[in-house]
Amino acid sequence: MSLETCPRRPFDAVLLDAFGTLIDVHEPARRLRRTLLERIGVAVTEEAAAEAFAAEAGYYAAHCHEGSDGARLADLYRRCAAVVLDRLGIDRDPAEAVAALRESIAFVAYPDAAPTIAGIAGAGLKLAVVSNADCSLPSMLREAGLEITPVFDSASTGSSKPDPEIFHRALRSLGTSAERTLHVGDTPAADGAGARAAGVHVRILDRSGGGGTGTISALTDLLPLIGAPA
Repeated sequence: MSLETCPRRPFDAVLLDAFGTLIDVHEPARRLRRTLLERIGVAVTEEAAAEAFAAEAGYYAAHCHEGSDGARLADLYRRCAAVVLDRLGIDRDPAEAVAALRESIAFVAYPDAAPTIAGIAGAGLKLAVVSNADCSLPSMLREAGLEITPVFDSASTGSSKPDPEIFHRALRSLGTSAERTLHVGDTPAADGAGARAAGVHVRILDRSGGGGTGTISALTDLLPLIGAPA
């Protein structure tokens, strides 16, 4: 579908990805280094902490859909902590490192997130978050200062992007059609392919500014697409 062939205000709803689109993790390597020292008495370099956090983030991305309730989420956190300990060569019970890992993760909103959310609301469009994440995603967004409902995470819905079902769930909840919905996310393989498979319009957010056709470099760039003031 081509946005250029649609009317000026072709959308009734906007779907937004979470990680890399609305929220980010604030200084995880520095925080992980500090909490490991405080919690389990182990000193590591910031470079080593950065590598360990990157490994943990990759594991989390592949397994976040498994954190669908409190017990499963606790087990996911334990396994993520085990990845950190393994990467750092620390021989400790992963349960001891869970608190250190959780304290090292602080969610912050991108500066363009709140203005974009306000612009969407001002334009009278419906809004939802559609993201691969565990069931605590609503609290992550609140921690970052963003109050958005509804939220569709892959753990709670049982569907992970690029599976189109997570988009279908959002569309049904909002009562909107795919052809009048725009999704914005930062991952072509998940956000782009998933939205298109669901028949939803899509724009990929590339904050580096190096994207091509079909990309935006700031979240606020979507506001002209929906007829809202930028």
